[in-house]
Amino acid sequence: MFDSISVILIVCVVFIAAGIIKGVLGMGLPTFAIGILGLAIPPVEAAAMLVLPSFITNIWQLLAGPSFKILAKRFATLLIGICLGTPIGVGFITSGQTYLVTVGLGCVLIAYGVYGLTAAKIAIKPTSEWWVSPIIGFVTGIVMGATGISVLPVAPYFSALNLKRDDLIQSLGLAFTVSSFALAIGLLVTGKFQMGIAASSLFALIPAFAGMFIGQAIRLRLRQDIFRKCFFIGLVILGAYMAIRAFTLALAA
Repeated sequence: MFDSISVILIVCVVFIAAGIIKGVLGMGLPTFAIGILGLAIPPVEAAAMLVLPSFITNIWQLLAGPSFKILAKRFATLLIGICLGTPIGVGFITSGQTYLVTVGLGCVLIAYGVYGLTAAKIAIKPTSEWWVSPIIGFVTGIVMGATGISVLPVAPYFSALNLKRDDLIQSLGLAFTVSSFALAIGLLVTGKFQMGIAASSLFALIPAFAGMFIGQAIRLRLRQDIFRKCFFIGLVILGAYMAIRAFTLALAA
């Protein structure tokens, strides 16, 4: 279908585009990349190629912000919840029966994104974080383990806390890094994680970082209100993409 040179070009373009999306919104790299790459290479290889770019760009996003220690302390119970919830969800992703769950998550993202673009707001008081954060983390962990998607419900939760732009991006990087690590450990324990295949993702690091640098430069030039609109529009697009792709795969299965 594609020769080797075409595949290399496709991988480069896809990861640059995915990196730009992540650089601007702080999320979306794996969801976008795996869908497009799946058209050119087998889905298993596409997923394996995402391991290092996704994990390392999450670490970069986490460390690039100014408030790492403060945010890590603030959301410590959320991160613990992610670690506890992920192993529970791993059994679902290894079974391969995740289409309906992913469709549902996509629809939730669409609804929340549309809601966020309206004048109405969901706000969570900082005084409630002590009990809400571990619940959000635990649910995020289960969703991550079951589907490989770590956006819900943590992204809407951080948004509801009305975090500033840079703190929101860094908090997402923190949650995504822990989620990715917990998922990798869960898959390794169950024997589903193959280091040999994942090594192919080394090649994708360069275009992913190139795109991320471009995306970060764009984000730094956006006003807070414009960034907020872009964030919610991104949630709508990401949710629609997730739902349509999962539904299509379910029909083809």
